[in-house]
Amino acid sequence: MASTPSLFFGLMALSFSLALAIDHNALQDFCVADPQSQVRVNGLGCKDPKLVEANDFFFSGLHLVGNTSNAVGSRVTPVAVSQLPGLNTLGISLGRVDFAPWGINPPHTHPRATEIITVINGTLEVGFVTSNPENRHITKVLQKGDVFVFPVGLVHYQRNVGYGNAAAIVALSSQNPGVITIANSVFGAMPDIAGDVLVKAFQLDKNIVTNLQAKF
Repeated sequence: MASTPSLFFGLMALSFSLALAIDHNALQDFCVADPQSQVRVNGLGCKDPKLVEANDFFFSGLHLVGNTSNAVGSRVTPVAVSQLPGLNTLGISLGRVDFAPWGINPPHTHPRATEIITVINGTLEVGFVTSNPENRHITKVLQKGDVFVFPVGLVHYQRNVGYGNAAAIVALSSQNPGVITIANSVFGAMPDIAGDVLVKAFQLDKNIVTNLQAKF
């Protein structure tokens, strides 16, 4: 017969193993987003499975070229849970990014997702910056068919370095990755970030900060 200490530690080990054996994946086939649901969860409430139809898992439009006639010369066509309800709880999304000649997708971050990009047309310079204290700029020029990954949370960008239009497909590891465009967030915050904070942070003249805040 096992001694009392041996029995105790054996039961503890078994309990610990059982405690780790928890469900970490979906407990149902799907959870199509129901925007009318009053349930507040980390995501959106589920549509009644009996009312789910094929269109809940369908999106059409990535074959269309985005309108890049704007200040930065790029346009993102997102396919997240807002556009494709069947993505709810599945932890993925994607999009198309179109670029005018020398257009940019400005420096930004996705707080909840790693991003992987595939060039489908043109030539793109892409890059990201590592976190403090190094702030290394890691960059690469991509051609059609090339793939590059931007780790979650890091500031990154894309730029068309060709004389024709360019386009890429991006995939992200969240149904709702979020996007924080650095210039918009810093100079376009509402209400404004105090001007003297930005003057000291960016080592800029007060008039330049005021002008930037007016733009964004």
